[in-house]
Amino acid sequence: MTDVRRWLLDRVAEICSLAPDEIDIDRPLREYGIRSVDAISMSGRLEELLDRPIDVTVFWEHPTIRALADELGQTSTRPAARSHDVRTESGQREDRIALIGIGCRLPGGISSVEDFWAFLAAGGDGVSEVPPQRWAPYRSSPEQAAVLERSTVHGGYLADIDGFDAEHFGIPPAEAAEMDPQQRLLLEVAWEALEHAGIAADNAANGRTGVFIGACSDDHARRKLEWLPAISAWSGTGAALSIIANRLSYLLDLRGPSMTVDSACSSSLLAMHLARRSLLSGESDLALVGGVNVLLSPGITVNFDLAGVLSPDGRCKPFSAAADGYGRGEGAVVVVAKRLGDAMRDGDRVLAVLAGSETNSDGRSNGLMAPNPRAQADLLERAYRESGIAPGDVDYVEAHGTGTVLGDAIEAEALGRVLGGAHRSRSLLVGSVKSNLGHLEAAAGIAGLAKCALAVYRRQVPPTIHHQQPSPRIPFDRLGLRVATQAVDLPTDRPIVAGVSSFGFGGTNVHAVLTSGPARGET
Repeated sequence: MTDVRRWLLDRVAEICSLAPDEIDIDRPLREYGIRSVDAISMSGRLEELLDRPIDVTVFWEHPTIRALADELGQTSTRPAARSHDVRTESGQREDRIALIGIGCRLPGGISSVEDFWAFLAAGGDGVSEVPPQRWAPYRSSPEQAAVLERSTVHGGYLADIDGFDAEHFGIPPAEAAEMDPQQRLLLEVAWEALEHAGIAADNAANGRTGVFIGACSDDHARRKLEWLPAISAWSGTGAALSIIANRLSYLLDLRGPSMTVDSACSSSLLAMHLARRSLLSGESDLALVGGVNVLLSPGITVNFDLAGVLSPDGRCKPFSAAADGYGRGEGAVVVVAKRLGDAMRDGDRVLAVLAGSETNSDGRSNGLMAPNPRAQADLLERAYRESGIAPGDVDYVEAHGTGTVLGDAIEAEALGRVLGGAHRSRSLLVGSVKSNLGHLEAAAGIAGLAKCALAVYRRQVPPTIHHQQPSPRIPFDRLGLRVATQAVDLPTDRPIVAGVSSFGFGGTNVHAVLTSGPARGET
């Protein structure tokens, strides 16, 4: 059965609320109650699927699933790139993105790419106690203080979130004081990412530069706007999540798309997915893609403690027998990206190539925050099919890997089903940077992407820590998976393939596919 026939069978079954095996592919669609509006909807989706116009009348000219699939004459469901109309010099459609620079500020004293790699290679642990003054405003009453006393105090915290060179960015001191620390942190890290890419900030405005930033914490806004006498003329722009991306575009005079993306923990990898599409369509020529998370309030920590999802010691223990929840973390990462052909033309150092990305939703799973195994597997299947990469060729996956017992087991099952087991002659390496930094929530996906890009560039997977014993709930041998608990050298005689997963707690899933590129120089 061809892929198009399978797609049609699944859609008709979905519309008719039947199981696919209840559908006869030789029975006219009208007998299943397929209406004109259904045919129009399916023709539109088929146009995207097959990357060519589909006349809706084809459903009447070829009334059965078999006849319709034969007429369409396709054997692949590779998602169409109808808007991906940028061409290489040879006339081929450009379909790959070069990652050419990284800036970061992360737990463990990490303030540069060099710091980040050294920290990862050494198996660093960036978890600490919450800075002493961070929660001080919330000890205003005995009731609040009592809640804090029983709350988780460990996590991946930055030592300094107040330091900021406002003069460098031309921001008046009064305005800078009203800015969300996430805005200030992002400005500095984006500037450093451009420097790492060898691009002067003043030159980033040449052409169309897009800004795509994942952020979900509104701690600053809730704190600043609750006490009405303290509100100033700068409070609105200082507090709005939208301004996190917009201020960067404004200060650097960037004229491409500018958006803050919020899908919770998958926000920044979703931002990368959107940036990729913008670059391939020609909407952007350069992209600053990142994520930022600063934990000013204990509110969500208290909430997650009550929900039973946080680890008492604030450490993520991915795929481990000791997994007992995740630890929250903060920080910022920005990646500079452009089309691969442009990077090669410009002589850029390519850290890694983004060969593809996909996103989907869990839909109605076993609860709003419950992961959906089938959705995760579908995401992986589409990502690698769209990238043209065989599952057995994947060397490493930077997993979502939060260290929650159920979440890790579901993720491992999906990875094994699609990329492990029968697909491979060797175990698939998996790991998670959350073991080193804590879960950076909106910035987690881009932190994982940065780690993965450096691993591909350096041809070495750094260790995942806090994994003394594998989880007994995960059949690693059957799934063909192995956690990289020590540094693992990757082959030097062929291209490297790696994946990055990030899942939002409301169900937004994203997976990105990286390959090694024509790297030059040192990071």
